[in-house]
Amino acid sequence: MPSQDWFLTAQERANPVSGLPVWTTGNLVEPLIHGAAYFNRLVDEVEALGPGDHLFFTDWRGDPDQRLRPDGPTVAQLFAQAAQRGVLVKGLIWRSHLDVLAYSEVENRDLSETISAAGGEVLLDQRVRRGGSHHQKLVVLRHQGAPERDIAFAGGIDLCHSRRDDAAHHGDPQPVQMSPRYGPNPPWHDVQVAVRGPVVGALDTLFRERWTDPMPLDSENPMAHLRDRLRGADLRPDPLPEQPADPPACGPHQIQVLRTYPAVRPRYSFAPDGERTVARGYTKAVRRARRLIYLEDQYLWSAEVADLFARALRANPELHLIAVVPRHPDVDGRLALPPNMVGREQALSLCERAAPDRVHVFDVENHAGDPVYVHAKVCVVDDVWASVGSDNFNRRSWTHDSELSCAVLDDTRDQREPTDPAGQGDGARAFARDLRLRLWREHLDRDPAGADDADLLDPADAVAAVTAAADALQRWYDDGQVGERPPGRLRPHRPERLPWYTRAWALPVYRLVYDPDGRPLRARLAGTW
Repeated sequence: MPSQDWFLTAQERANPVSGLPVWTTGNLVEPLIHGAAYFNRLVDEVEALGPGDHLFFTDWRGDPDQRLRPDGPTVAQLFAQAAQRGVLVKGLIWRSHLDVLAYSEVENRDLSETISAAGGEVLLDQRVRRGGSHHQKLVVLRHQGAPERDIAFAGGIDLCHSRRDDAAHHGDPQPVQMSPRYGPNPPWHDVQVAVRGPVVGALDTLFRERWTDPMPLDSENPMAHLRDRLRGADLRPDPLPEQPADPPACGPHQIQVLRTYPAVRPRYSFAPDGERTVARGYTKAVRRARRLIYLEDQYLWSAEVADLFARALRANPELHLIAVVPRHPDVDGRLALPPNMVGREQALSLCERAAPDRVHVFDVENHAGDPVYVHAKVCVVDDVWASVGSDNFNRRSWTHDSELSCAVLDDTRDQREPTDPAGQGDGARAFARDLRLRLWREHLDRDPAGADDADLLDPADAVAAVTAAADALQRWYDDGQVGERPPGRLRPHRPERLPWYTRAWALPVYRLVYDPDGRPLRARLAGTW
């Protein structure tokens, strides 16, 4: 299987200025499903760092008091103690909007100041397009003199409240405030990956490109700049030591690092016209889909994204789309809720018109019947190509905010039948199929070891199994919850239809505020990424 059939070529990446490799080989990728698993592993890896080692991280939100294990340490303690041991700790956190707008300016600033006081350097980064954010969630750990121990974490999980949940989905004891429909401790579904091998060098490069960009940290916010000056905040990143050589090859996984950066003024030094390899990478993979696209996403909105799926469904009569999304938006209220609802309603309607019998959308609940907030950003195409990242399936993530995703091709063919479900000669690949099956075993209450996977391998059988389980659970509710609750946690997603007069104002607000377009004008006019 030529990798360029699925991965972007250098020309398709369209950003020759960046030092990021086109893709890397010889890596090992491990999915970490749920925040509790990720945080536990992160503690182990950071506590193993010693003097002269590197800890680099980026984040959208960081809560200093978030406990990474039930008895700690907190995020601030873990990173501050590393800095006190002589680890080189550097971080870039989005400056964020005000807390009164349900954002995290104070929390991000507190984490920055706590780690910096311990000897690290964590900067508040507002080098974004107006109304945008830095949404990358990345931790890179490098070991001086032992590159084989280097590891990085990337995906959808922030170092903040609400993320430390597990497969039982009872929620994090330290919640964020969100729609009351999710209860006082919102159940939370999320995915991160741990990666080893040469890709760690690529992710190190990604961090260094942002760190060394000469654009002022808060160039778009003069008032914030003045407040920072008065507080004596660190506004100039210190120089970084020379970048270590890439770690040695250690596994069968090829990884392409995909990113979003908007077109901004002044320009990013490493992406003068922005970068939209997330959008381009998904576009290339979806166009190659023949039997099954499986995705989990927080939003799944934007007509432009939905049109990509609709075209693929029309072109391939055996292709099915299965999507797992939150039952309710994370916000509530007469003004905030409708713009969150109208975008998904529009996107799903577009897909369903293209293939009404081949679009299957579900939401998740725990065994108590409480809805689970799906924050994961996962996509698996034909059990060949898989991605885990920070980017949602919407125009904002594909053009306007900074994002990071790892797309994976496994050199190892999966020998379970069907060995080539798409019939393209690519063959099912172990990582992509295993990732899909791990997620489905949880959602369907199947054996975690895979003993019940027989009807989940072939795409047609798999679609039938998932829809049957979700329909059975929904019938149990419709019949008054009589008898034993059927196995499984998926229910058919039934979005509320907004009245026309609400849609009339919610749709333009959604497109301008919630899902803006960060492409250069020529790309917008051409309708390309």
